[in-house]
Amino acid sequence: MKNKPNIILINCDDLGWGDPGCYGHPLHATPHIDRLAEEGVRFTDFYMASPVCSPSRGAMMTGCYPARIGFSEFEGKWVLFPGQPVGLNPEEQTIAGLLKEAGYATKLIGKWHCGDQSEFLPTAHGFDEFYGLPYSNDMARQAGLEHQWPPLPLMRNGEVVEQQPDQRSITSRYVEESVRYLRDHRDGPFFLYFAHMHVHLPHYVPERFVAESKNGVYGAAVANIDWATGVLLAELKDLGIDEDTIVIFTSDNGSRNDFGASNGPLRGTKGTTWEGGQRVPCIVRRPGTVPAGRTCSEIATAMDFLPTFAQIAGVSPRTERPIDGKDILPLMLAEPEAQSPHEAFFYHHRNRLEAVRTRRWKLHVRKDDSEMLELYDLIADPGETTDVAAAEPAVVAELSALLDGFRTELGDTATGAPGSGCRPIGRVPVGRPLTEYDPTHPYFMAEYDLADRG
Repeated sequence: MKNKPNIILINCDDLGWGDPGCYGHPLHATPHIDRLAEEGVRFTDFYMASPVCSPSRGAMMTGCYPARIGFSEFEGKWVLFPGQPVGLNPEEQTIAGLLKEAGYATKLIGKWHCGDQSEFLPTAHGFDEFYGLPYSNDMARQAGLEHQWPPLPLMRNGEVVEQQPDQRSITSRYVEESVRYLRDHRDGPFFLYFAHMHVHLPHYVPERFVAESKNGVYGAAVANIDWATGVLLAELKDLGIDEDTIVIFTSDNGSRNDFGASNGPLRGTKGTTWEGGQRVPCIVRRPGTVPAGRTCSEIATAMDFLPTFAQIAGVSPRTERPIDGKDILPLMLAEPEAQSPHEAFFYHHRNRLEAVRTRRWKLHVRKDDSEMLELYDLIADPGETTDVAAAEPAVVAELSALLDGFRTELGDTATGAPGSGCRPIGRVPVGRPLTEYDPTHPYFMAEYDLADRG
């Protein structure tokens, strides 16, 4: 068995907590994702650091709350858009950069969304190779848009190789690229970050999955993800590296709860700091090392991947730039009596601090521009249906003190706290889109015909 195992991180886009079959969806057939859970550890209380994609992905890559790396908002926008002059600061250490230092080959296949200028692309952040989309699949020329974005770029490393690609083919192209990568790097160690296009709008899915779906085109997109997972697992077995590879499956934020999506019993949706916005599926599998069929209800976050992967690879994160993630390897290994290393988890909505959770309790103090004070027992009431703030004043006081400490460290625009531990976002003098529309160009689709976006 290798001292430095391979790592495959599968990150879906907008997949809700309740969307995989192993998390309870009654209509989604996800045999390969369910197999991950049967053969590994399924987390029930796993969080992304933001309810929208750019901040959550930046946080996952760096092990930091978005506010710490200047990634809570982007020139007033929730997420990054084509041609913006801001992105993930090259001074930040990423998972890929850290693993590269440990001797890993590193590749991103799929969606990046941490900046589309050359200084911010994956190859500037520790990835040897990149094949995929620099941002969301709806940031394209698309029916119904009053303001048209530039043609959607499919990229290889720093170059655009196709514009307005056939989105129905993208997942299969990602899978083919992944299989080739696994075969070329079977001797490892490697880090493959597979970042799905699905289930972000618009839903372009191969007809085979649409025809078989019991939940419309959304269920078809989930099935497309499951198929891709199955191909990767089969390839690992065929190459004889199954036991040498950790596979992690998760999502960048909760679902929109439309088109048949599900956050299970959780309240709220993508874009909110209710549980449905940030609590997501997470499954960890490594045959022979990670115990099979276990469930973990301890608090864990995507920010924990960086220090945990560092522990796995036998390296240490840089100390000059503090991070917020913790080593959760004991939880992944289902060690007896292992507990979450987090005293608390904090929920930001853009630059506003809105809630905090300890193991049992979650206190909400704001939603958008409105103050509130609501306390929920997430063990007894994961759906956040019954406010118990009046009955638990001591708990409210304890969690309020935690919020005050967090504001001092990472700020809160709602109270005017600047945050002493915040670092700047990356910035270039002028941002330029990667593509420009040319009416004479032979695009596969000069304008996507579905108007859905989000």
